[in-house]
Amino acid sequence: MSIVYDRTKTVVRRHVAPGEAVPLHPEAVAFAEHYDFDVDVLAAYRPQGKGRVERQVGIIRDHVLARRAFSSIEEMNAAFAAWVPLRRAKVHGTHGEVIGLRAVRDHMALRPLPATPYAVAQRHLRYVGKDCLVAFEANLYSVPATRVRPRQLVEIRATKSQVTLHSKLLTAKATIFWPPTPGPLAEELGSWTRSTGTACPPEPAAASQRAGTCPHPADLTSPARRRDRSWPC
Repeated sequence: MSIVYDRTKTVVRRHVAPGEAVPLHPEAVAFAEHYDFDVDVLAAYRPQGKGRVERQVGIIRDHVLARRAFSSIEEMNAAFAAWVPLRRAKVHGTHGEVIGLRAVRDHMALRPLPATPYAVAQRHLRYVGKDCLVAFEANLYSVPATRVRPRQLVEIRATKSQVTLHSKLLTAKATIFWPPTPGPLAEELGSWTRSTGTACPPEPAAASQRAGTCPHPADLTSPARRRDRSWPC
């Protein structure tokens, strides 16, 4: 239902005086809304609030690592795996239940995860040019001419494998993917090309390239790759 966070910059935008509302980072708020839980920020100058998390370090250090030497990471992992069943069979000192049985009941109470994971992406704002193209990382990305006006501001979300363009002014808050997949968006881009006489970027020549996606801008590091025009982006 809720997760307690320390006052890290990825959750809290800035520190405030005690008693004031803590301003949360928009990305943290969106993450919490996606997984349907509340963000509980730890009170300032209260280290005992993190004791339950930090206590696990001491338990493993005293019961697994103390007075022992390991020749490899695999040997250390094997020692930890052998200790976990012994720990789960003990009675917890606080709630008085067997740790393993309590863990099963806690896991049963968890709600299922959403069908799609939360996409962590870099976010940038760009203006749409008169040619219905958006520039990002030395690449140009097309947007549908009938749904986006020139000089309109769109948001670019870049992950390791995909670049998407978002705009609240688009019909039904649509998301534009590049390269375009078969459908209304691809047909619209083709119609815009035929009506304006402007050539869209050529498609990849190889079938394996047509089946994949454009390389991420971060992968286009060499001058030779930047001069390669075979990709649709």
